[in-house]
Amino acid sequence: MGKTRTACHLLLRFLVFLATFAAVILMATSHETATIFTVTFEAKYTNSPAFKYFVTAYSVITVYGFLVLFLPAKSLLWKLVVALDLLFTMLVVSSFSASLAIAQVGKKGNSDAGWLPICGSVPKYCDQVTRALIAGFIAMIIYIILLLHSINTVIDPLLLRQS
Repeated sequence: MGKTRTACHLLLRFLVFLATFAAVILMATSHETATIFTVTFEAKYTNSPAFKYFVTAYSVITVYGFLVLFLPAKSLLWKLVVALDLLFTMLVVSSFSASLAIAQVGKKGNSDAGWLPICGSVPKYCDQVTRALIAGFIAMIIYIILLLHSINTVIDPLLLRQS
């Protein structure tokens, strides 16, 4: 890889690391207790399997992103990294989508299913989850760009480079 491509690649990897790390921290620390009439309940990310999936997936991706930052530019492992980038891009998209769907139900409810919105009762929790999802969305977009950049840099799908 050329110096410009390497610098761009490292910048994208660092940005996606920061975004996934922020998403994990924000989602994992989201909790709030509320009392409705005489019933007290605590809203936290572990109450939702989709949010647990989000935290788990983004945690794995954060660790992977951190480790790949230290991979030498001339390493033969970059072709494996491209395959893993594809896998993790799919993981980012699926976990973000599942979490966004549950967040929407939490915010708006579902009158057909009889589910009431909870964000009126626990607004700080919902705001924290929203911030986590924004960071997760940013990570998803950067990861898609990173995947395309990796494919172009490492594999050269158009075969434009001379060997």
